[in-house]
Amino acid sequence: MTILFALIAGLIFGVGLIVAGMADPAKVLGFLDVAGSWDPSLGLVMAGAILVAGGAFAIVRTWQKSLLGLPLMIPASRLIDRRLVIGSVLFGAGWGLAGICPGPAIVLLGAGVLKGAVFVVAMVAGMSLFNWLERRRT
Repeated sequence: MTILFALIAGLIFGVGLIVAGMADPAKVLGFLDVAGSWDPSLGLVMAGAILVAGGAFAIVRTWQKSLLGLPLMIPASRLIDRRLVIGSVLFGAGWGLAGICPGPAIVLLGAGVLKGAVFVVAMVAGMSLFNWLERRRT
């Protein structure tokens, strides 16, 4: 049942990205081009997502389990450390260079777009490198 709900949530998210135009790297780059022909639509999509997620987090903050009976793993830390800042900078740089972030990359991969496939391969390689470095660190 958990996998079915994860699939449904993923499909809804993917369709939402397509409908909002966020799977189009040119649209994302248009949002990031504040000195040129700036496109504010991504900001509106982000604001809507923050409102929905904020409401959901406010509702489930005191819950111990999800509606499926699984434990909720809501981060409690508010610490902004060096690792968070470096990761954020790397994420932002990759997003700005490619015009793609992980969600739209999966949509593009599913649509057979080469740029999405290259991004997903690079993303998996980066996550693998991180895991390898973490194992060596501990």
